[in-house]
Amino acid sequence: MLLERNARTHPDLPALSWRAAEGEAADEGGWATLTWAQVGEHTTRLAAGYAALGVGRGDHVLLMMANRPEHWLSDLALVRLGAVPVSVYGTSAPEQVTHIARNCRAALAVVEGAAQVELWSPLLADADTPLARLVVVEPGAEGEHVPYASLGREPVPEQFGKSLDTAGPEDTLTVVYTSGTTGEPKGVVLSHRHVLANALALDAVVELPPHVEHICYLPFAHIAERMLGIYLPCHRASHVYLCADPASVAEAVRAVRPAQFFGVPRVWEKLAAAVRAGLSLLPAERRAAIEEAADVAREHVGYRERGESAPAELEAAYERHREQVLLPVLAMGGLDRVDWAASASAPMPIDVVRFWAGFGIVIMDAWGLTETTGVATTNSPRTGFRLGSVGRPVSSAEVRVAADGEIEVRGATVFAGYLREDGGVRPAVDAEGWLRTGDIGRLDEDGYLWLTDRKKEMIITSTGKNVSPALVENALKEHPLIGQALVHGDNRSYLVALLVLDAETAPAWAAARGIDSGSGLTALAAHPAVQEEADRAVAAANARLNRTEQVKRYVLLAEEWGPATGELTPSLKMRRRVIHDKYASALAGLYED
Repeated sequence: MLLERNARTHPDLPALSWRAAEGEAADEGGWATLTWAQVGEHTTRLAAGYAALGVGRGDHVLLMMANRPEHWLSDLALVRLGAVPVSVYGTSAPEQVTHIARNCRAALAVVEGAAQVELWSPLLADADTPLARLVVVEPGAEGEHVPYASLGREPVPEQFGKSLDTAGPEDTLTVVYTSGTTGEPKGVVLSHRHVLANALALDAVVELPPHVEHICYLPFAHIAERMLGIYLPCHRASHVYLCADPASVAEAVRAVRPAQFFGVPRVWEKLAAAVRAGLSLLPAERRAAIEEAADVAREHVGYRERGESAPAELEAAYERHREQVLLPVLAMGGLDRVDWAASASAPMPIDVVRFWAGFGIVIMDAWGLTETTGVATTNSPRTGFRLGSVGRPVSSAEVRVAADGEIEVRGATVFAGYLREDGGVRPAVDAEGWLRTGDIGRLDEDGYLWLTDRKKEMIITSTGKNVSPALVENALKEHPLIGQALVHGDNRSYLVALLVLDAETAPAWAAARGIDSGSGLTALAAHPAVQEEADRAVAAANARLNRTEQVKRYVLLAEEWGPATGELTPSLKMRRRVIHDKYASALAGLYED
């Protein structure tokens, strides 16, 4: 196994770091760290501890914890044992937890603390759920359950160590449950072969420094973080920094200054909003210098996008502006060392892409599904990119577009199927191996894939016109005041929208215009000047859209949507049904005369 290889060939390299707890050994920055050799030792002892609880080859084990070392180490220890770790989103509703526990038939769950114990304990007495034991990580929360600290305390027999790391390519590595934007979560069965094929395909298109650092902040229940935060670090012997609270990712970036950074579109949007807010407070002369540098950077990116070498004069100007103007600004946010910036999960707003291009950071947008083991297409500085597209297929995937616009994919990383409660697998591909993805898009003449929207989310107006809500929403969000947007209009004669003020940009915008924002976003949303600016934002978006796509009415909201309040999935995708239900009266009101 790759972990055992790393422990043997890179024993002293850092493997895993996290914010140290009180009394825990840490470096000057407050990080506790394990080397690859120490990870090897920890996971061997943990594997023995889980084996003592009856976990064996092929057994599913549920994990519900934040991005903390116990989660990462347990996941790898179970894999070394031949078991199948199954991470569950921490925001999952009780009925989703019950469904997953019954579907995967796990006898053991490893949970974080008291809140998770309260959620999972009822399943121990549920006759339809085989769950028999809980392991609890936080001291004092375990009660009658198994304390995590008790695992692996006994000496590990030498013979046990020899029994680890014996999985075959077709053995199940993990089951990843879809986030449930529509319907119940489905268990996607992924093998060691699927994950290794994806890792090799990504390495062929991404150039990174050896043993590169990665900030791990998305939930491990998300395929992107499983690949980026667990499997690729094992493959590359890289260094993972755990960020237990996704809201603290900006702080982690400033501390680590990573060479690579992956963010779903909402993360890049929020980072851009924070930078814009900061820039708006600078003196006019300083802002002008940054804008001039950004124009040079975008021109330079344009040559790269076309696969051309920039003229010597532009190259020199870019290097000068980058060193003197752009890098100092990026350094304030910890992004000055970024060589590879990427995004996936949902269409990236093109204005956000262009904003970061103005700092010399080209976000390599990618596309894929849990069912494709993550990335199936990607832009790449090595093989080419087109801003606004999601790139070309990686070597492990073929992509085609059906007559109705639905994207289909097949290849070495396409999953085996969905887990059935009897332990079997329900295939989801056709006789030729093609998977219908549910996404709508097009392939251009150069092989780049351009996303339109989810097939199930397309709006069909009462006049029979098809509208991509994401296209309209991204146009609306191009105005810095608008942080989030949802467009509605299925079976209606025109579109309406819910617009959410950006929590960082709106106060700065107001302050620059002498508007008191001390009463919070709710007061700002009702302020006449803010309302007028929102009108202008909608009008500007409508000017770029065709008549069917234009928004006729809207409501300006002050409460940001998030996973905790249910409007977003843990991976920050919109749960449209939840938002529609929550704001049903407001949406209905927009259609009243």
